[in-house]
Amino acid sequence: MTVTQPNRPEPSPPRRTPTTSHYLPDGTLVELLYDPVRRATALCAWRDDRWSVEPEVLLGQERLVPFSPDNNIIKNNVVLLPSEPAEYGSKDDLIAEITAFLHRYLDVSPAFEDVAAYYVVFSWLYDAFNEVPYIRFQGDYGTGKTRALLVVGSLCYKPFFASGASTVSPIFHILDAFRGTLILDEADFRFSDEKAEIVKVLNNGNVDGMPVLRTMMNRQREFNPQAFRVFGPKVIAMRKGYEDPALESRFLTEVMGRAKLRADIPINLPAGMKEDAQRLRNQLLLFRFRNRHAAGIRDDVQIAGLAPRGSQILLPLLSIVDDDRIRSTMVAFATAAQESSQVERGLSTEAQVLEIVRELSGEAHREAIPLIEIAQRFAVRFAAEYERPIAPRWIGSILRHRLHLAPYKSHGRFLLAVHDNPQLAQVYERYGLAADEKHAVLPGQ
Repeated sequence: MTVTQPNRPEPSPPRRTPTTSHYLPDGTLVELLYDPVRRATALCAWRDDRWSVEPEVLLGQERLVPFSPDNNIIKNNVVLLPSEPAEYGSKDDLIAEITAFLHRYLDVSPAFEDVAAYYVVFSWLYDAFNEVPYIRFQGDYGTGKTRALLVVGSLCYKPFFASGASTVSPIFHILDAFRGTLILDEADFRFSDEKAEIVKVLNNGNVDGMPVLRTMMNRQREFNPQAFRVFGPKVIAMRKGYEDPALESRFLTEVMGRAKLRADIPINLPAGMKEDAQRLRNQLLLFRFRNRHAAGIRDDVQIAGLAPRGSQILLPLLSIVDDDRIRSTMVAFATAAQESSQVERGLSTEAQVLEIVRELSGEAHREAIPLIEIAQRFAVRFAAEYERPIAPRWIGSILRHRLHLAPYKSHGRFLLAVHDNPQLAQVYERYGLAADEKHAVLPGQ
């Protein structure tokens, strides 16, 4: 008797996944290459301390394939990619090459030149960290901001170039698909702080695990929320700053145009600049292959003089710096920015309110101060600067919503606790004001 075997389903072929990069905990790395001469893409795989160029990479039930060279983002140089890994010598040699490249085409302060050179290297290892800082070029038109973006951005990890005139939707999609470095020009040209979608990218993009959620519609016309990963390095240019101090704290900023342009800086970028940038990107790819697995926060890096938020932002960048002199330069640069931010805060309405609170608490050494007294003293000193009545309700709103100091009600009056209030002491420090009037440091002193 013949026994018929049941038909077994054929195993499904591995699914094809267009890939720009892939990292495995065992150190295996896959990166997308693009040869601009042949106009061809391929994948480069790093295994067992050696690399190979492959048309596809099989990982279990997943077949990684390169993006098409006809992809508009790639063929129009919206995203720049390495063409193949290239030898660079030592890490110091690579840093020296990057610094020379930046100095040749860009006029920035010596301190920021170091910051930018190491930021380029950091961008190729950023996914080994949970937080990333941003760098920013700030100044009026004609001060070299766009030049700075082109020069620094051309060396960063998978740089994606966009401008303030871009719509927001492709920025979300491209960042999520390529997961490289956002290079954004005129970041404040047409967007407001509170309403702009691009601000969500900047607010969510410096900490891993904080995607931006957007409502999408599937084929059945059902709304289906989708998470877009926007974490990664960002290099931006803008004329002014953002009003949100939390967002401002994410930037290491170089103010452009404070001195006459160096005589050796070319007015127009020469054709050879693109070839130089391609060569350095190729070297940086090999650097990523050799160093990504061991990268991470270093326990031996110490930061003195910075607020906790500033230290959190700077520590990942310092973790790739071996030179103590460069570390000191970066900490000094960040400390100067922090002090400048405190001065700006010291000129704000919140600082004016705190100044009055500090004065009143020092005069009578009371447990609490009525809001009506704060409003009356504020009106005497600052009313001419405001077109609105200075009322206790308004003062209370500033204390609650901007300074996060909660007044309380007692016997029909609203008061602010000032005696032994550690929260108030922290706010004084944040705004550059000493708790004791005779030790105060006011803006301009």
